[in-house]
Amino acid sequence: MCAIRHSSAGRTSRCLRDRSRRGLANRRRRDLPSAYVKSASERRELLKAVYEEARDCTCCPLHQTRTNVVFGAGNADAELMFIGEAPGANEDRMGLPFVGQAGKLLDKLLGEIGLDRTEVFIANTLKCRPPDNRDPHPNEIEACRDYLDRQVELIEPIVICTLGNFSTKLLRADMTGISRLHGREEVRVVGSRAVRLYPLYHPAAALYTPSTLETLRSDFHRIPELLALGPPAQPQISEPVPDADEPVPEFDELPPEPPPVAREREPAAQLGLF
Repeated sequence: MCAIRHSSAGRTSRCLRDRSRRGLANRRRRDLPSAYVKSASERRELLKAVYEEARDCTCCPLHQTRTNVVFGAGNADAELMFIGEAPGANEDRMGLPFVGQAGKLLDKLLGEIGLDRTEVFIANTLKCRPPDNRDPHPNEIEACRDYLDRQVELIEPIVICTLGNFSTKLLRADMTGISRLHGREEVRVVGSRAVRLYPLYHPAAALYTPSTLETLRSDFHRIPELLALGPPAQPQISEPVPDADEPVPEFDELPPEPPPVAREREPAAQLGLF
C-alpha cells in the first residue's frame, strides 16, 4: 500500500496520488459511477473492496497507534447515512463505529423515528482513532477523505446527517460551527454525489446536557420528512482525465457503458464487513 517516506504531508500527498492512479486504472472495471450500480449486493461488494484498501492504509501516522481501522458499518443500500468525527477507544478496540454511550443514544434516537442500525450506514471522517481522542489533524482528514467520498458514492444516501463540528465543517467546506447550523438542511455535493446534508449535534455532546439532548431529539425527528423528499438532482458524471505522464491502459475489451437508469431500493440487508 502507501509507503512511509519523508514528512507526513509528503507521505499523505504521495498516498493520495498513488491511490488516484490505482483507482483510475480500475474505475472502468470496478468502480463504475453510482448511476450504474444496480443492486445492494453489488454495492456491498464494492464497499468491501474499499474497506480492504482502508484496512491496510498507512497514509497518515495514525496507522502506527490504531488497533483497528473503523471503516463504518450498516446497510449498503441505506437512504440515511451518519458521519461522525473519529473512532474512540471502544470503536478502536472493536473496529465498529459508535459502540459506546454516544452510540447507545444514537440507537435510541433512531428507534424513536422507527429505524435501527440495520437500515442506516454509520461512518466517521477518520477511520483510525487519534491518540488520547485528540482532535483530528488536517493531514489525517485529507488522507481519509477519499475513503469517505467513495462510501457516499457507492451507498448513494438521500440524507447525510453530520454529527458535530468536524464532519459538518468538512462536508460543507466551511468553518461555520454546529451551534449555528444544526437542524438546517441543504443540498451539498459530497464526492460526486448530491445529498441532503443535515447537521446535528454529536450525541456525545447531548449525553450530559439536557437542553442539547432535547435540541438533538427535535432535529432528529425531522429526518423522516427529509427522506420523504427523495434524492436531489445529481451533477453530471464526467470521466476523470489522467495526468499526461500517467497514461491509463486501454480497456477495449469492455462493452459500452449503459445509459444511467434510476434504481429501486432493495430491502435492507446488513453490510457484513466485520
